Amino acid sequence: MEVLFFSLFLLLLSTHPNRASAINDTTTCPQISSCSSFGPKIRFPFRLNTSPDRCGFPGLTLSCKHGQTILNLPFSGEFSVQFIDYVYQSIGIDDPDGCLPRRTLNFNLAGTPFQGVDSQRYTYYNCTSRPDDYLYYMPMFCLSGDNFTVISTSSGMLEPPETSCRRIKTVSAPVHWSWDVGTAYLLLKWNEPNCRNCETAGGLCGYLGDTMEITCFNSPKRGLPRGAKYGVIIGVGIPGLVFLIGLACCTFNRIKTINRRNHPNLEPANVEINPRPFFIINGLDKPTIESFPKIILGESGRLPKPNEGTCPICISEYEPKETLRTIPECNHYFHAKCIDEWLKLNGTCPLCRNTPYAASLPSSSPSS
Repeated sequence: MEVLFFSLFLLLLSTHPNRASAINDTTTCPQISSCSSFGPKIRFPFRLNTSPDRCGFPGLTLSCKHGQTILNLPFSGEFSVQFIDYVYQSIGIDDPDGCLPRRTLNFNLAGTPFQGVDSQRYTYYNCTSRPDDYLYYMPMFCLSGDNFTVISTSSGMLEPPETSCRRIKTVSAPVHWSWDVGTAYLLLKWNEPNCRNCETAGGLCGYLGDTMEITCFNSPKRGLPRGAKYGVIIGVGIPGLVFLIGLACCTFNRIKTINRRNHPNLEPANVEINPRPFFIINGLDKPTIESFPKIILGESGRLPKPNEGTCPICISEYEPKETLRTIPECNHYFHAKCIDEWLKLNGTCPLCRNTPYAASLPSSSPSS
């Protein structure tokens, strides 16, 4: 639990906002402004005409008029801004008076940083017939009157009959239709300054201090912060290490249990252990070792304990005519050479670890 709280503390500490990364901290530029609560959000590279010039990019100046956001194009006049997409660097504009067809008759983007998106050619006609006769065309009601109807055709549409319609003008305009609100607008885009990557990453473009260098501010760093990484390492690494240690201990005990079942002679299960005072046991001297009983295995190879047919020291089966020696304390058999070398270094039985006492040994060594 303490590790978890410490990890959360490091995570919160690493994600604390950096107050020093503000846009244009040496100027009085507002980061975000608007002409109304329903109007588009205005930020760099755009600026309101009431803000300093350094708050926006040249040619991208907006103004407020009757609650509308206004874009003034030098050769086309004023347009109301419907939306601004800072990621795709596009802007939708419309006629403030609600008659977009009239504005397209003299639409010109010269002297501006904008370009039209998917511009198409339209031809306007003035027809003297009733408006109902031109339902297969696009009637321009804001340009029509009681005795005439203005219609437009785009590429691929049939031209109206020349007997009742007079061609007014052919124009090229980036007209787009908004199906959600049922109105048309002009779609423009700008290429400079290029802030697409910054906006996509969640940052904001702006001038760096008092210079003309454009940089990206408040862009979130990719990946986990350093403090969060330390928290994850501590919160996950320590419990994981404890788990691995426990798993290794369980595996070791399991392997030890399996070895005991497969090799019962290496560690007898029914050996009775008599507690004795603790003392250090060295090897036995040669007379004591020679006093232990010896037998010569006969041709039949029979032993008093038939299930002990292998020397526990050299792990070799007993052969006829071999000399064996037994420890009288526990009556365990071994090759005479094997047990003699063993008892010179260790004064205990290799199997049961009992200590043989010379005082309890018989005086003669039986042989057969």
